[in-house]
Amino acid sequence: MDAIAERAERTSGAIYDHFGGKDGLLYALLEEWVGDVAAVISAELATASTLDDRLAALWRNVAHPPTREGQWIRLEHELWSFAARDERARDHLSRRYEAAWAGVDVAIGAWAAEAGSEPPEHPAGPVVIGVLLGLEMMRRLAPDSIDDHAAVAALRGAVGATQLHEEHAR
Repeated sequence: MDAIAERAERTSGAIYDHFGGKDGLLYALLEEWVGDVAAVISAELATASTLDDRLAALWRNVAHPPTREGQWIRLEHELWSFAARDERARDHLSRRYEAAWAGVDVAIGAWAAEAGSEPPEHPAGPVVIGVLLGLEMMRRLAPDSIDDHAAVAALRGAVGATQLHEEHAR
């Protein structure tokens, strides 16, 4: 914290006062980085015309983040690991993920409506986010293990999109 305060030309007390501690600082940093990636994803989704294009945009921005050389995803994994051991961190990340899941479900509902089909019976947000993060972890360990086509196919399954995809392709 002292090094961060020095670099920001602030006192460590000011940093603690603003962020509440190291955890708060890391959450704020993650939120900023995720916001940057979300803006890129939103722009790509606005121009995507097919379900596979939309899923590819999600995958591409998780597997190959456009900003800060993927630092956000590494911090995401670190904080998730910490949250598995710390109740306050778990509560914070749970709220964050619940909002992300809801956003994915809203998008999937809109995509289904556009395709003239029903949205999935069950919320798909947790599954989609889980598949994205899990595939990214596998790709990070073995870069050739997950290609873009496999990732899109897995995401199609995660959204329950076999029927949605077939109807949209017609």
